[in-house]
Amino acid sequence: MGFFDQVPSGTPVLLKPNLTFPEYRPGVMTSYPCLEAVTKLLVSRGYPVIIGEADSGGYNRFSMDEVFKGLGIDKLAQETGAKVVNLSFEEPEWLEVRTGWRRLKVPVPRLLLHEIGAFITLPVPKVHNCTGVSMSIKNQWGCIQEPAERLKLHPYFAEVMYQLNRRLPHAHSIIDGRFGLNISGPMLGTPVKLDWLLVANDFVAADRVCCRLMQIDAAKISYLEHFRRQGWWTEFEAIQLRHDWERFRKVKFELRRKLTDLPGLVCFNSAFFAWLGYHSPFAGFAHWLLYLFREPFYDYSKEKNKVRSRNP
Repeated sequence: MGFFDQVPSGTPVLLKPNLTFPEYRPGVMTSYPCLEAVTKLLVSRGYPVIIGEADSGGYNRFSMDEVFKGLGIDKLAQETGAKVVNLSFEEPEWLEVRTGWRRLKVPVPRLLLHEIGAFITLPVPKVHNCTGVSMSIKNQWGCIQEPAERLKLHPYFAEVMYQLNRRLPHAHSIIDGRFGLNISGPMLGTPVKLDWLLVANDFVAADRVCCRLMQIDAAKISYLEHFRRQGWWTEFEAIQLRHDWERFRKVKFELRRKLTDLPGLVCFNSAFFAWLGYHSPFAGFAHWLLYLFREPFYDYSKEKNKVRSRNP
């Protein structure tokens, strides 16, 4: 892809895996072998590597520190000299995003904008109950430092992602297609073995090619259409491909939402309902009511107790 020609050896590179569950699940999270291979390759070429991800879980936050330990990423860092960073606890910079008449301030790590020379996102190909798909562009949602803040920003997802992704230096994508996630996402669904890897120097092109591999109509993905309207776009026929992409097309992906997914979808698309469902006095009761019909994704109280304190 020309990465080694464009980015001089010695330049700090941040790797952003997708770690959206307290423990590894295929199709849900970046696989350890993918992260390990990229880390070791970059280190062998003389690049200081930073592996970064923020606490996740939204309304039910869980600790990324614990995920790093559980997946062996801390050990990988010790073996290679890479650095592991929980982005939730890095010095923030407030990214100003204007959407309509609103001016938003989005907390992102200063590290991403000023202290690295290259950024590589390592998502997995999966369907998503709110955004349709989750790939290269969506993976940076996890760079917003506060999970609770992400919930407030959901209705402005497309513009927030546009403004953040366009600021990342020498941005590349490595989509870990060992497994994909079908039927439901981003945390539950049906894992599908794919056994391919997609590397790109353009997030939008990567996600559009990935949509074709998944047999999903990219024109129906609203955030991709937003990027098109903003001018971040290359006609598909002009995207340079090393191989015939159709050779790697295997399974038709489709999103099948359950009734219990609909409250989250409504909150994702409405600022009022996002406040009502996550930040209002009614929020606790709303979630209690939801869990009468939907099994929790994980033990929320147990994982909450593991979250690092800001004032140890």
